[in-house]
Amino acid sequence: MPDKDATTPRVFLIRHGETEWSKSGQYTGSTDIPLTPHGEQQVIATGKMVYGPGRLIDPKKVAKVLVSPRSRAVRTFELLTGRSDGYEIEEGLREWEYGQYEGMKTNEIRELRKSHGLDQDRPWDIWRDGCEGGESPTELTTRIDALITQIRTLQAPHMHDDAPKDVLVVAHGHLTRAFAKRWLGYEMAFPLSLMMEPGGVGVLSYQHHSVEEPALLLGIGFPL
Repeated sequence: MPDKDATTPRVFLIRHGETEWSKSGQYTGSTDIPLTPHGEQQVIATGKMVYGPGRLIDPKKVAKVLVSPRSRAVRTFELLTGRSDGYEIEEGLREWEYGQYEGMKTNEIRELRKSHGLDQDRPWDIWRDGCEGGESPTELTTRIDALITQIRTLQAPHMHDDAPKDVLVVAHGHLTRAFAKRWLGYEMAFPLSLMMEPGGVGVLSYQHHSVEEPALLLGIGFPL
């Protein structure tokens, strides 16, 4: 039986591969550090599984590729696809701007904030509290929502046809999770716990071929 939703547009979220800071748990926003050798292999392995003709991410079905300006994201796209062109650099996909917390770990950030007189009654939560000297959840929401509007405008006319309409997004750990929250209409502080492994792939789409019903593809049927 054919998949009744086979023609529904999708958005593939790709997190860049491992870096030394993602490995150690340090918050990496504007700092432009490369993938580790292991991180490169993560992405290559993912590409072999999901990217190519007849695979989950079929290049013939992709209408647009948006990549964060950070070199770790660009390199991830190149390793995933084997290409060095065919993508757009999108500033809106840069990682959460961590401000004073750049390069720090969660426990260090919480200690710093307490020394600033913050969070005396509850621990810091980036989704609720944002970053000193960096972005607030509201500011991140604004730039992600602009991207989602752009993508839905592209996909809305193609809910039933076979035209290329999938969108590939290559970005970062917090950014991809924030993107998924906003795709589903949740505020950043909504307690929806999402995980994104380095080199991992997430899939967003729509229910009932309707741009008004965005959805998370919790389970994926792989192509035959």
